[in-house]
Amino acid sequence: MSELQPKNSVSSIDRKWWHRSTVYQIYPRSFADSNGDGIGDIPGIIERLDYLQTLGIDVIWLSPIFASPMDDNGYDISDYQDIAPEFGTLADFDRLLAEARTRGIGIMLDLVVNHTSDAHPWFVEARKSRDNPFHDFYVWRDPGSNGEPPNDLQSSFGGPAWEFDPHLGRYYLHIFSRRQPDLNWENPAVRAEIYKMMNWWLDRGIAGFRMDVIDLIGKQVDLGITSDGAHLHDYLQEMHRETFGAREVLTVGETWSVSPSSALLYSGRDRGELSMVFQFEHVTQRWDPVYGKWRSKPFDLPALKAVFSKWQHALADDGWNSLFWGNHDLPRALSRYGDEKGYPVQSAKTLATVLHLMKGTPYIYQGEEIGMTNVSFESIDQYKDIETLNMYRLHQQAGLSPDDFIRGANENGRDNARTPMQWSADPYGGFTTGTPWIEANPNFASINAAASLADKSSVFHHYRKLAGLRKQHDVIVYGRFQLFLDQHPDVFVYTRTLGGQTLLVVASFSARPLSLELPDELATTGRSLIFNYEPVERVGATLQLQPYESFAILRD
Repeated sequence: MSELQPKNSVSSIDRKWWHRSTVYQIYPRSFADSNGDGIGDIPGIIERLDYLQTLGIDVIWLSPIFASPMDDNGYDISDYQDIAPEFGTLADFDRLLAEARTRGIGIMLDLVVNHTSDAHPWFVEARKSRDNPFHDFYVWRDPGSNGEPPNDLQSSFGGPAWEFDPHLGRYYLHIFSRRQPDLNWENPAVRAEIYKMMNWWLDRGIAGFRMDVIDLIGKQVDLGITSDGAHLHDYLQEMHRETFGAREVLTVGETWSVSPSSALLYSGRDRGELSMVFQFEHVTQRWDPVYGKWRSKPFDLPALKAVFSKWQHALADDGWNSLFWGNHDLPRALSRYGDEKGYPVQSAKTLATVLHLMKGTPYIYQGEEIGMTNVSFESIDQYKDIETLNMYRLHQQAGLSPDDFIRGANENGRDNARTPMQWSADPYGGFTTGTPWIEANPNFASINAAASLADKSSVFHHYRKLAGLRKQHDVIVYGRFQLFLDQHPDVFVYTRTLGGQTLLVVASFSARPLSLELPDELATTGRSLIFNYEPVERVGATLQLQPYESFAILRD
């Protein structure tokens, strides 16, 4: 037995059920409309559970379904213990829980506790007077000597993060929309109410929570600190003790500010906070230093590999990685990292292979499994996202080109992920019998779930196989990651090792054939677990790769 084996052996692993699970994110508004009103709903999700069971996923992450004025499509919650009418009822949700459970699928809710809607009863009360018991549920500050905001904090959606309330003569904080006032986590009563609500949902039988911008709850606004405040981890440890700590549930935090070292504060084995966090370094590395995501930098494969490798090593023996290409806030993976024009099927499969065979829990965003792509809107009037609309206005005020902004929004805007799920070649992709709340991508006639299910060589069936392999092979779940050829501009090569097994993953990110020289130690013969051209069971010193070819070989 090697010296490393005690850390890298099956017997030494602290196993959790989500380690070999695959999570599927649903954006309810755009997934499946059951009643023809143009908005997706919970009964529509229930109708598609057999599809998800066929895909092989274990957990559905639902973007918010709570009661909401929908200023930010549900991320502005007005009642944490009720369902938005356009999505259904609590009875519908309970039926979803039960129907999903019969298929071996858990439901994870999107928990938004950094802020509420301004229509939440807490905030309605908070605005009545400074003496109201709920006033201190939110972050208020008096104006400056000339009536100006208390400081220069900016909203993530553009403009100042402070909104003046003339009735109270005070400003309230909103890191996002002005209709999303920030909760005051320094108030123990706020925390107690949130924990009570979380336990109410956990008792109902959910599989866990995805926690929206959770790194912001410890903010210290008077110091200009919005993320990673001094008491952030105190709050999360308290949350763990008061809610999910004694339950085997999945908790994942959205943390744009996280680093490899701070990730261990959230998800380290002995920390008692979260199961894992979402980090976004691979996302932001392509953002322009000045214009952010509205102007992209060119794709840089060595830089992407470096980020993934860094995180794989940082959380190798402690913590746990989340693996994802896209979500409801991000562009379509195929458009961002693949080749949607020349090799859409091959590159979509390669993206899936590279991601799902790393160490961590993989997340599939709805439509990713059939190769959905970004939409090409021509006018700002076609966009629905509040962030995009606000940033367009600010860019216009700054005298920047509308065409440049639309180009950037078509590459990186949030509405790319929110166009209707493409179920068939029927009008609007079979999403609705009415008029969808946002336009469908016109390519639904050729890219849709019905066609994918019928074609055994489709992207869908590739994802299905990857989900199955994760359940069969410990080396995929727990094996140690090692990157090779880290500076090669066109290939992603890594191994996973556990005990006496080695998994070799080779992936081309090039639209041309390649001749690849491999290190001697990678020469191998074994079982072909997955591929997107032909099975590969033997690898020598020189390897010929087709455009976007990828495969994995298991050597015992």
